[in-house]
Amino acid sequence: MSPVIPIQAASGMGCADTPVLIQRGQREVFCGLTGIIWLHRKIQDAFFLVVGSRTCAHLIQSAAGVMIFAEPRFGTAIIDERDLAGLADCNDELDRVVSELLTRRPDIKQLFLVGSCPSEVIKLDLSRAAERLSRQHLHKVRVVSYSGSGIETTFTQGEDACLAAWLQTLPAAPTSTQSNLLIVGTLADVVEDQFRQYFQNMGIEQVDFYPPRNSRQIPAIGPQTRFLLAQPFLADTARQLEAQGATRVPAPFPLGAQGTTQWLKAGAQAFGVSDEAFETVVRAPRQRAEVSMARHREQLQGRKVFFFPDSQLEIPLARFLHHEMHMHLCEVGTPYLHRGHMAEELALLPSSTRLSEGQDVELQLDRCRADQPDLVVCGLGLANPLEAEGFTTKWAIELVFTPIQGYEQAGDLAGLFSRPLIRRLKLAA
Repeated sequence: MSPVIPIQAASGMGCADTPVLIQRGQREVFCGLTGIIWLHRKIQDAFFLVVGSRTCAHLIQSAAGVMIFAEPRFGTAIIDERDLAGLADCNDELDRVVSELLTRRPDIKQLFLVGSCPSEVIKLDLSRAAERLSRQHLHKVRVVSYSGSGIETTFTQGEDACLAAWLQTLPAAPTSTQSNLLIVGTLADVVEDQFRQYFQNMGIEQVDFYPPRNSRQIPAIGPQTRFLLAQPFLADTARQLEAQGATRVPAPFPLGAQGTTQWLKAGAQAFGVSDEAFETVVRAPRQRAEVSMARHREQLQGRKVFFFPDSQLEIPLARFLHHEMHMHLCEVGTPYLHRGHMAEELALLPSSTRLSEGQDVELQLDRCRADQPDLVVCGLGLANPLEAEGFTTKWAIELVFTPIQGYEQAGDLAGLFSRPLIRRLKLAA
């Protein structure tokens, strides 16, 4: 069994300077359209209109699990044979679909046109279409376009593309002397409420979230804004925020009791909160988190885990499993490695960790088989074949769809990893 490891970076330790295995081959990932599933639940007056094929429509419908008689806040404007053959003007057809949609759904205040592989292949300019539709429906709805294509990206980058594109359409913030804290990244409402309460109990009154629950409640962003990333896959969004004058607060990500503590503390220190005031606020929820994780640690400690690249959550999750569940890390693969945003996380990983960026799936499968891990975290496309080979797997996409940030969710996060092992034991009994 692994010993308890304090969550601190020691001199000469960590993965900040560890060589990274760069792989550029066949990949196994979802496309960015999948991000619509959590974005449409968060922004309650928005609608996501995918401009794509029937395959795109089936993907979103299947991923969301929406019944056919439901009326969700997303849909697909299907590019069919007439569009591809040039028998119909795609822009005229898109205008017609949007007009019908807004007539039927007057509650929509923010419309996102989402590009796909098909719309990009036929060179349909959705940014120009968004400008045209914004003029046509002035004072009724705002229209923004972004790409959810999976040709060159992984599925969580759909959120990054959406939030970055949305920022570019917002007016400049008025000059203000009051600093505000901005939490960036889609969070479940219950998690958002918890974080807001923690910061306000510390005396930080102006706490905003992006994306907001209502499109008309986007906070002012400018030189007075300091922001914490709640999700590790928002590189373009962070770059756009910094271009508008906001300052990023470096921190590990809020996964597990220790990660949440350091994330909250980074925000508190940026606003001059004393250590005593901080400890008063976090002591009780941190203790609850540690108790809730203890029973899962019994199943996980000493076990080996292997991460295939999928969501860009891999490095923070590996830190959580190593420090708080006392698991051994075989390989931590991630689709893209942003060293700036991951600096605090990399410093907390053991220097022996094998890091990989990108994927050549056959070579990575060979390494996984050689390592013989107790648990493999991977995408749906690899899970069943690996299970057939005798490996225990965890679907990576579930870690994105489930609320896992914060103290109150720490036990749920640990349970996502312990349950596959428990299931394996029961099946073997």
